[in-house]
Parts: sequence; structure tokens; C-alpha cells
Amino acid sequence: MTGAGGVLAAAPFDDTVVQLAVATALGMFLGLEREWSEKPAGIRTFSLASLLGAVFVYLESDLLLAVGGVFVVVQGVLIATKGLLTDRGLSLTTSASLLVAYGVGGLVAGGFLLEGVAVAVISTLLLVLKRELHTFAWGLSREELRSATEFAILAFVVYPLLPTEATIRLAGFSLGFEPRIVWLMVVFVAGIGMVNYTIVTLYGGRGIAITGFFGGLASSTAVVGTVVDHVKQRPSTSSYGIAAILLADAAMAVRNLAIVIAFTVPDLLVGVVVPVLVVVLACVAIAAATADWSEEFEVELQTPFSLRYALGFGAAFLVVVLAGAVGNAEFGAVGFYVTAALSGLVSSASATTSAVLLYRAGTLDQTTATVGVLLATVTSIVVKAGLTLTTRDRQFVGRVALWSVAVVAAGTAATAVVLLS
Repeated sequence: MTGAGGVLAAAPFDDTVVQLAVATALGMFLGLEREWSEKPAGIRTFSLASLLGAVFVYLESDLLLAVGGVFVVVQGVLIATKGLLTDRGLSLTTSASLLVAYGVGGLVAGGFLLEGVAVAVISTLLLVLKRELHTFAWGLSREELRSATEFAILAFVVYPLLPTEATIRLAGFSLGFEPRIVWLMVVFVAGIGMVNYTIVTLYGGRGIAITGFFGGLASSTAVVGTVVDHVKQRPSTSSYGIAAILLADAAMAVRNLAIVIAFTVPDLLVGVVVPVLVVVLACVAIAAATADWSEEFEVELQTPFSLRYALGFGAAFLVVVLAGAVGNAEFGAVGFYVTAALSGLVSSASATTSAVLLYRAGTLDQTTATVGVLLATVTSIVVKAGLTLTTRDRQFVGRVALWSVAVVAAGTAATAVVLLS
């Protein structure tokens, strides 16, 4: 349609006719894959089911809506039975998809346009990615399946049960915090590990750039431990071992930056961004200059997710938060800095998340929180360099120490520029 001046006017999505058209189009979109796969129900059946759902929502009759749902279910059962009788297999996916199409029509007619589109797109992706999903599921080990289940419990069962606000009281000191945010941080860190375990498992032998960086996101300590073991057995691997350690440091810094950005927006800790990016770029540049990235390098990660590790991380995180808050209250910023540095010796992620939480609670100002995150990041780099001392290759140890000092110096200089500007 055209408006004044001949300018094309956007059709309002709250218009009944437009919503009916959108519901039909989404039904056709859902039915497209079924039609292409030569299933008993295709584009026309799916578009009609979606349109039917929209019409019954408009009529505002719960009875008609329920009858329509039953009708779609019965039709799905007939389609599934027909497939079984004609040796095409039990078409449960087609039957379930038909019910989804009916629901999509109802969502659109109910004014939930974005939700309806999202359901249609996600459902279509599940249909299109059938082979990939089956291959992925069949390839899972028992340990990986258990890890996925534990992660789901962590993310979708425990999180909703937690209160939004709570207070810790200890020896006359009280600290207000957000349990859901704390748990969400634990889930966030664990999720990074899950994703990158998958990447390392699929592409781990294809070069240092993949195994060093993505392995570092999952577990930078595992990367360094594997590097040290390789260098002990084969001193000739020291050049790409250095690159792998530096890329693991870069991954650790990226993870800390991701935590900061994800949980301090919109009041972002901007002072963290530039120094951490300098650390990341310095690590990547040195790694590129010291080794051939096409070298294969295997990192063995034992499990994609450990509930015990996640709970341990959460407990350690709360201890660090409390210690940091007490240190800041008793000794000012210096007390928090000492806590952040000591925490970074064990886990820079826990130190970073504690700084973010205390900043969100108003306990720390932006400068103190920024320096705390950077101290934890630098401490982690130093610790990883120190782990190489278990090898007898002093040249390898010296080169790792030299490049680590260079990275720390670059990050420190960037921090000074940011804080003084």
C-alpha cells in the first residue's frame, strides 16, 4: 500500500488480515522441508494447520481451540499410522511438526509475532539438521551425555529456584549480592567450556591455533599441562609449545573480557577492554611469529563439563567475593587488589567474576574493579609461565618467561594509559 507522497507504508502487524497472512506463510515455511523430504504432509497441510490455529484464536473460543488441537493431533496420528503401514516408517516428526504449526498460528494471532517466527525458524532448523543431530547424538560417549545432562540441570533447573537477592553476614560484615547472577556466571563459564570442548574434540588435531586458543577457553591449565608434557618427551616441539601457551593465555583473557562485557552492560567496565585486547593481540602476534600454526597439537580434555567442578567454582567464587569485599572494606582498594592477585593464581575467571559482582553491588568503583580484573589476568599469565619450570629445557622455560613478561608489560602499559587518560 502507499501513503502520502507515494511512500510505501508498512503494513501493521496488529492487523487481522496481515496476521492471518503471516501465520499462513510461517506454516508454509515449516511445511517446506517436509514437502522436500517427500513426507505425507507438506506445504499445504502445514499452512492450513497454522491458519486454523490463528482463526480459532481470533474466535476467542477455548472450546474451538481445544477441538482444533485434538483435530491436528488425530491427523498427526493418522499420518504416522499411514507411514507405518506403507513401510515408510513411523512419521512422528511430521506429526509433531504439524502440531507446532498449529501453535505457531495461534502465537501470531495472539500478538506474539516474534515468538511465532522464532518457533517456526527453530523448528525448521531441527528438521533440516536431522542428519547432523543424529550423528552428533550417536557419537556421544556416556561421559559426554552425562555431562550434558548435568549442565542442563545446572542451567535450567537450579537457576529458576534461586532468589534474586540475598545477603551474606559474617563476623559483623554483610554483603548483598544476586544469587541468580552468581549462578548465571557459573553457567556462563561452564557453557564456554562445553562449547570449546566440542570444538577441540572435532578439530583438535588441525593446528595450534585451534587447540591452543579453543583448548584454552575450555581449560588453559590443561593446554599448558599438555604442552609441558610434550616438551618433556620431545624437545623439538618447544617452538609450537610456546605458541600454544600464548594462545591459551589469549583465550583466558578473552574469557575474562566476555564475563565483564556480559555482566556489566550497560554500565560497562570500559577500562578493562583496551588492556585485555592488547594482551590478546600481543599473545596472538607472538604465537604467529614463533611457530607454524599448521603444526598439529593434541590436547586431551577429560570431560566437557563436571558438576563437581562447577559447584567447586561457584563455592570458590563466593569465597573470593567475600574475601574481596572484606579486603576492600578493611584495607581499601589495596586489600581487594591483593585478593584478586591471589585468586588469579588459582582461577582468573573466579577473580574476574568476583570483581564484576562487587562492582554490580556498588561495593567497588569502576577503577578498583578494572584493576582487579587486570591483576587476575596478569597473575594467571605468570602462573602458566611458572608451570613450565617442571621441564629440563631451560631454553624453553626462558623463552616462555620472556614472551610472558613482554605480554604483561604491554598489558600494564595499556592499563596505565587508560587509567591516566
